[in-house]
Amino acid sequence: MPIRDALTDVPGIRVGHWTDRRNATGCTVVACPPGTVGGVDVRGAAPGTRETDLLRPGNLIEEVHAVVLGGGSAFGLEAASGVMQELAAQGVGLNFHDSIVPIVPSAILFDLGVGRPKHPTADAGRRALRRASGGRVETGTVGAGTGATVAKQGGSERAIKGGIGTASEQLDTGVVVAAIAAVNAVGSIRDPHTGETVAAPRGDERGFLDLDAILRVAAMPAEDGEGGDPPTNTSLAIVATNARLTKTQINRVATVAHDGFASTIWPVHTRSDGDTIFGLATGEIEVDAAGYRAVEAFAVRAVERAVLDGVRSATSLAGVPSASEWTAR
Repeated sequence: MPIRDALTDVPGIRVGHWTDRRNATGCTVVACPPGTVGGVDVRGAAPGTRETDLLRPGNLIEEVHAVVLGGGSAFGLEAASGVMQELAAQGVGLNFHDSIVPIVPSAILFDLGVGRPKHPTADAGRRALRRASGGRVETGTVGAGTGATVAKQGGSERAIKGGIGTASEQLDTGVVVAAIAAVNAVGSIRDPHTGETVAAPRGDERGFLDLDAILRVAAMPAEDGEGGDPPTNTSLAIVATNARLTKTQINRVATVAHDGFASTIWPVHTRSDGDTIFGLATGEIEVDAAGYRAVEAFAVRAVERAVLDGVRSATSLAGVPSASEWTAR
């Protein structure tokens, strides 16, 4: 099997996008193979989620059939209903008497301030699922990353285009740890391995403003007439592995994976971010204690690289320039 450096390097995982560039929004569906165990960790203070309580250790259901990441703020949660309907029509889900109930957790980001105030619908979710494949994953200004922006400490007029990115890590044991991230942070983006500032508030003509200086004087422009953080935020990610993990373990992987957000996004997990990471374990390969620690460690690395890929591969949209376009001026 070719290595794509993508979430689809985990066997059985499929990814599909629905993209509305005209209205600058979209959604991304990750379809899971049978028996996939799910977990989640919500760190931001302004989340928009669905079925996350079900994923916590001690609760009844373990198996997850798909996960949806979407734009459109809380309205975008509607996309998960379409995914549920499509999966049920395919006979995928939990059997309860004469009913099939797919388990489809979802989280949304706020992109209503970019482009037109539209959102993914149930039909968008269905379309994204129908397009899901185990092949190459398109990144940048697509799917849940279509209306994403970053670096908003200087106000939305200085933002840089965010996007959706993916990465995978191959372990010598045959275990794969991969991530997909929709990057829509109030914070700026930095490469933790080189120290490079990838995206920060735009300067007046080119380059980036001094983020430290902005934060030290708390110079956040008022967007609502009363001051405070800009509302158009939230970064989302899904970490998947073919390791066989318990529900408690995959929840812990989702928790540890937030370190990948923390090392690339600054500031992160703010009052107006709803940062959420899902974990998926398909159960293909048994791991011991050392192998589990490796999964945790490389989950962080995969999220870091997915975040950087999402911003670096983004293209300009709705008047918001990409980092590559802005720095090339």
